[in-house]
Amino acid sequence: MDLKSAIRTIPDYPEPGIQFRDVTTLIGDARAFRVAIDRMVQPWAGAKIDKVAGTEARGFILGGAVAHQLSVGFVPVRKRGKLPWRTLREDYELEYGQDTIEIHVDAIAEGDRVLLVDDLIATGGTAEASIKLLQRAGATVVGATFIIDLPELGGAERIEAMGVPVSSLVAYEGT
Repeated sequence: MDLKSAIRTIPDYPEPGIQFRDVTTLIGDARAFRVAIDRMVQPWAGAKIDKVAGTEARGFILGGAVAHQLSVGFVPVRKRGKLPWRTLREDYELEYGQDTIEIHVDAIAEGDRVLLVDDLIATGGTAEASIKLLQRAGATVVGATFIIDLPELGGAERIEAMGVPVSSLVAYEGT
């Protein structure tokens, strides 16, 4: 199945010149969603994985499904202030400012082998911060998987330079 055909492109969103890749159409299509999850899991079949971590918000949807397929627990990587208990946090730079992500302090056990899941990798800033946070919590991040890669923005290379293998299902050239 051609997954690109299930992804809507919205021109000039959120600002002129940006081609927004909307995976909600893929998630809403039962067959495309199933194929995407199966393909996200496949590179890690047979690997020892203890947890899947998904970044807010579409990473929750995808990561939960991947965790289910792998029969492992799920760790939500949330924006600051959204988790109700004690947290570990990681600050990171955005194009115009800074943001913070968090996980619960007990979400990861020392030595847990974790797969990071999100819908898209662009510059890799959020993924890098997530990996640093998970590692600080005691995890070994065994890989990162995405539906979409925007290769010219260098995010996958940035994550691979951290020693974390990256897989993605489709790539789009240009923003």
